[in-house]
Amino acid sequence: MQARHIDHVNLRIPADGAADAREFYGERLGFDIEDDPYEAGEKPFFDVRLSPTAVIHCWPTADFEPPTATNYDHVAVGVEQSADEIEAELAAAGVEIEKSLDEPLGATGESPAVYVRDPFGYRVEIKAGA
Repeated sequence: MQARHIDHVNLRIPADGAADAREFYGERLGFDIEDDPYEAGEKPFFDVRLSPTAVIHCWPTADFEPPTATNYDHVAVGVEQSADEIEAELAAAGVEIEKSLDEPLGATGESPAVYVRDPFGYRVEIKAGA
């Protein structure tokens, strides 16, 4: 098998968490929210569009349990901005920065990363220039 990329990640969120997910991922982080099929009852999750080839499925469910291994329960998203630009955008959006690292290792090598938490306890790693 010859993999090209990760297509999607599925995150369980609380049954009443759809509005919080839309606000955090859509309004604060600036990703597109694709939720027409979810709203129409055609599928049980909606998508956070990260790029043309990658989404996060947000699955509202009564079975949600907050992540406990917070170093491991995370999603890393490569963006084109620098770490300074990422931090400025997050500050302007009112998103609290948990920490920043100069060179954590990822799929494309080492690059600066800024870490935040979504409303459900998942860590989101935003990798600069990736």
